[in-house]
Amino acid sequence: MLNHPTLDKLKMLKFNGMCHALEEQMQCADITQFSFEERLGLLVDREITERDNRQLTNRLRQARLKQQACLEDIDYQASRGLDKTLLQKLSDCQWVKKPINILITGPTGVGKSWIACALANKVCREGHTAWYQRLPRLLQELPLARGDGSYAKLLARLAKTDVLILDDWGLEKLNAEQRRDLLEILEDRHGSRATIITSQLPLDQWHAIIGDATLADAIMDRLVHNAYKINLRGESMRKKQAKLTETD
Repeated sequence: MLNHPTLDKLKMLKFNGMCHALEEQMQCADITQFSFEERLGLLVDREITERDNRQLTNRLRQARLKQQACLEDIDYQASRGLDKTLLQKLSDCQWVKKPINILITGPTGVGKSWIACALANKVCREGHTAWYQRLPRLLQELPLARGDGSYAKLLARLAKTDVLILDDWGLEKLNAEQRRDLLEILEDRHGSRATIITSQLPLDQWHAIIGDATLADAIMDRLVHNAYKINLRGESMRKKQAKLTETD
């Protein structure tokens, strides 16, 4: 008779994991062979597991990753200059804590965004927050945020996210307002948060695409000097996949 009101109280306290585990114990004929401490331990473990799973689900949802990618699924067979040793080193996520940026460059289709999303997925699994943004779209949203009064709130979220992914860097030359916005974002993150950037442009062309020499120096200083650099090469993975499909 005691179990039913106990279940109600667990639900009221939002101890859903313990509630589910207790319901399962009630259906288990052999549960009496366990001591009270062992049964309580099973309830607590289940609660922790379900809370961890919910938090991970929330972190992945808020990250809005472009692709469902995992480091464990990276294709090292394709000839694109991918350093397996470096990727294995990055999988421990110590670069997030230090923090160290990651700059991924290479031609279109070689998997830059996929690798960035795979790194961010691992970041979320390790308990950190991430947020994927295409830089061209973000630079369009910032002026709109100024207009509706949400600019400071947007900058605050960009600043506090543990790992910010800026995809498609350098598709177009920046204007004066975009340069200032980008410097604000990177200044807020410098020395406290890690940033992943993907770009079709090699690093030696980033300065020119930013434009103004003074601001370009400031932006590059906050990105390049404390960063892992991954330079991919080779044929588009999408093109290769299309060839395989045609062959099939």
